[in-house]
Amino acid sequence: MTARLADIAAQAGVSEATVSRVLNGKPGVAAGTRESVLAALDVLGYERPVRLRRRSAGLVGLITPELENPIFPALAQVIGQSLTRQGYTPVLATQTPGGSTEDELTEMLVDRGVSGIIFVSGLHADTTADMDRYEQLRAQGVPYVLVDGFSPKVQAPFISPDDRAAMRLAVTHLAALGHTRIGLAVGPKRFVPVLRKIEGFTAAMADSLGLTPVEAEALVQHSLYTLEGGQAATTALIAAGCTAVVCASDMMALGAIRAARQAGLDVPRDISVVGFDDSPLIAFTDPPLTTIRKPVTAMGQAAVRALLEEIGGTPAPHSEFVFMPELVVRGSTASGPAPK
Repeated sequence: MTARLADIAAQAGVSEATVSRVLNGKPGVAAGTRESVLAALDVLGYERPVRLRRRSAGLVGLITPELENPIFPALAQVIGQSLTRQGYTPVLATQTPGGSTEDELTEMLVDRGVSGIIFVSGLHADTTADMDRYEQLRAQGVPYVLVDGFSPKVQAPFISPDDRAAMRLAVTHLAALGHTRIGLAVGPKRFVPVLRKIEGFTAAMADSLGLTPVEAEALVQHSLYTLEGGQAATTALIAAGCTAVVCASDMMALGAIRAARQAGLDVPRDISVVGFDDSPLIAFTDPPLTTIRKPVTAMGQAAVRALLEEIGGTPAPHSEFVFMPELVVRGSTASGPAPK
């Protein structure tokens, strides 16, 4: 092995330590230097390690957290169609409870020689997660783009909806209808989109209703991004006297409607509900859901463009591309109760 390292180092014009770092996928090696080492391997007739073999021009990995929330299949479809039009084949890898982790799915895709990976609502959105995993992936020469969630520690293109603006749209709509006690049902606080929604919510509550940040945050309930989570959060908000609830997903909003009905309340006569995503078929619920439409098509297409630029060697700016959502008013919101 020592002789082999020395041969490769001499051919590439680098140190044996640098060759070792490249072969083991360690960070801290310039892209040009890494390519020189890999070229030296090819010239000398050594087989590249599996992780460093030339990547298929055709495969792109897409990792999503789950498929029960219809917004993820919708986003996967947009990304898949965009990749197919560009001659790539999408490989969908989905996390399931008790199944493979994001790191395991990433390793599986890398071992299959994908040209790049798009992560949707992954660990990059979790403020408590170790971001070194993404730097290690970059050290292996795998391009990637991150959707929904932002970390200043990761040098990659990010694609996000404007969560703060989304909450401003929802609160302004409900305040204009006469609601003065508006609650927010969101996911766990460690996630970047949740923190941004809370920021937007408290700012909008201050502007529209004159509430202090402390007063507004008292109307925030954290739960799971599920129907059951929305139901639990809304039950608590109803008990706190809220006449309107903004939810962080359409699934949570369906749970909010269930909670209202179990409390003997009519939606929207007694309580208004606003969702987030505008998932497929959500316009056909009972009542049709007022929601904040996530710009899924624009976000999916932008993620593919950014990734293909990375693959093509002209990286997109290592910054965040933020897309504006829109309010879609349907039948789950109405005038607030008359003041007593």
